[in-house]
Amino acid sequence: MFARLNAERRAAPAGELGQFAALSIAQQYRLPYALTLAALRHPARVLDWGCGDGHFAAFLHGRGHDVTAYSLQHRPHVLREAPDPRLRYVQGDLSEPTRLPFPDASFDAVFSVGVLEHVRELGGTEADSLAEIRRVLAPSGLFLCFHLPNRFSGVEALARLLKTSPGPGHDAAHRYRYAGADVERLLAQAGFETLARGLYAFLPRNVFGRLPAAWRDSTAFAKTVNRLDDALAAALPSVCQNHFAVAAARGATSTRSAP
Repeated sequence: MFARLNAERRAAPAGELGQFAALSIAQQYRLPYALTLAALRHPARVLDWGCGDGHFAAFLHGRGHDVTAYSLQHRPHVLREAPDPRLRYVQGDLSEPTRLPFPDASFDAVFSVGVLEHVRELGGTEADSLAEIRRVLAPSGLFLCFHLPNRFSGVEALARLLKTSPGPGHDAAHRYRYAGADVERLLAQAGFETLARGLYAFLPRNVFGRLPAAWRDSTAFAKTVNRLDDALAAALPSVCQNHFAVAAARGATSTRSAP
């Protein structure tokens, strides 16, 4: 996974995709990448819901999936490449922030990477968004959610206390945060069965962007940070930054297994 993330970082356009501006920052996607590769072992129809700058859609496309990148914003530059029928962008309607313009059962998997916590800021609700995601999933489909802010995150608490940002271009703290029980409740109410759920990411990766390039791009430094992050997350999981969840439609016989 280390080599894969390094390759993704090197492929990122210069000056774009701040998450891949340095090797030590890019490692925040170790778990999302690993769980995605474990859950989707064969090419699938996937939706990157709220694709942002397009980095995760590009990752999914690079793994051979048929990808729809969906956002309420303008098309990200990273997806403005030569037309490819297996990578398309669809822009939503801000007046209907939770509605998805796709037929029922359109996708084998839907991804939310740092998106679900923002729907209320746009006038929607988590419940309505999850209901729509459930609708557009095939009966055997999976919902994979990453970077969902933990209500008890130590980093978020410190950011709110100091009124500072964890890194350039980031807010001091997320407005909406969740306990594990909140995640379970939201998924269950939308008709999902949770297959795997947990917490990850103890260290604030984005602060490494402020380090000298010799440090933030060092393989040895990134590996040391990973080991420290894993050790702290194992010792103090309740105060990690993010929730992850892998869920399937309740009652469906999934053709894929949880990682």
